[in-house]
Amino acid sequence: MKRISKNVSNGLSKLSKEHALQWAQQFDEVIFLESNKDTQAEQEKYGEVEAILAIGAHDILSADSKGAFDKLKHFRQKHKDFLFGYLSYDLKNDTEALSSNNPDHLDFPELFFFQPKKVLLWKNETVEFLYLEPYQHEVEKDTQAISQLTLRSDIPSKPCQISSRLSKQDYFDKVTNVLKHIHRGDIYEVNYCQEFYAESCEINTIDVYQKLNQISQAPFASYIKLRDQFLLCASPERFVKKQNNKIIVQPIKGTARRLNDKIEDKKLAQSLVNDPKERAENIMIVDLIRNDLSKNAVKGSVHVEELCKVYSFKQVHQLISTIVCTVDKDDNDVDIIKNLFPMGSMTGAPKISAMKIIEEEEETKRGLYSGAVGYFSPEGNFDFNVVIRSILYNASKKYASFSVGSAITSLSVIENEYEECLLKAKALKEALIG
Repeated sequence: MKRISKNVSNGLSKLSKEHALQWAQQFDEVIFLESNKDTQAEQEKYGEVEAILAIGAHDILSADSKGAFDKLKHFRQKHKDFLFGYLSYDLKNDTEALSSNNPDHLDFPELFFFQPKKVLLWKNETVEFLYLEPYQHEVEKDTQAISQLTLRSDIPSKPCQISSRLSKQDYFDKVTNVLKHIHRGDIYEVNYCQEFYAESCEINTIDVYQKLNQISQAPFASYIKLRDQFLLCASPERFVKKQNNKIIVQPIKGTARRLNDKIEDKKLAQSLVNDPKERAENIMIVDLIRNDLSKNAVKGSVHVEELCKVYSFKQVHQLISTIVCTVDKDDNDVDIIKNLFPMGSMTGAPKISAMKIIEEEEETKRGLYSGAVGYFSPEGNFDFNVVIRSILYNASKKYASFSVGSAITSLSVIENEYEECLLKAKALKEALIG
């Protein structure tokens, strides 16, 4: 089905992203992806747009993990158009002989994609309206509605009581078990995560998302609404991008806090670059991704563009590596993603052994956390983030959840890993409770 394009100048910000996101709440399906390009240009050298908003489903794919990638492949073949959606971590059960048996308190579909009726794309002081042909007559009406909308807060958030799924001692015991596996040689590294949650929690999802985004200003922020289920995400990490026949993967491994003193802050960033433990965990994941990319890469095309480069965000310094390759033009998009999924930065190495240990030692089903959100374009490209630094919310159950983790290696000091988790949780707590 043909998509009609119309460009509208946004020089006076009458079509602001904030207004458009609030206007979009009338739809059951909403996905908003924001690069924060004005504040994160250096971090996002492969960025192409400032933001993109997909609303209203013309067609939907919602599935559990069984046969999920084949279903997505068929959906992609059916619609050679924009498709927006997510892959939950538990699609690991479709790529390997694994299972997910831990409690799920959120009940999100394990895979969800939709062909949007309407797409708004912000780029270079312009908003491009990309509407499927049957809805093209609504462009003028929607433009007017967004530009005239008055921002308001219909549902004020109520204070949420945040609890940890693990006590500090429980965390120490769990990580001790993980370290035993490492010392036995079962794995080299595993990303171990813990959940924080709030029950009887009522939040204004737009307000919380905007607070989280303001705190973090991350290059892969996203907001999802699927009727009563929401993702509020301030991710600094790209999972995978396809740009013509080039594949780009940018794992994060290595974290240090930011300091107010500029000189000391710079010293801390330099210390992160030289930290043997932080570099080791990053390099192990780089090797894992190089191996995963080789399944589709043109021979000899896999290479590391950046290794353990420090990128500084508002809350933390991170070590990010960039691994790229070239693929044949006939390679299937979904197969490329499947061969990389789940992302090595959220599992560990070797990947299958790490995922088994994650299932044994973590207390809750990861679900969309440590999965990926993004889109396929009509031109055959795609771009997906890693779902971290994120709040998941089921409005019907009044249940909010966020998880944080760190990479456990043989050099890990458990107290330091625990403190890293609390550092990552800080912005999420601030956004939820102020």
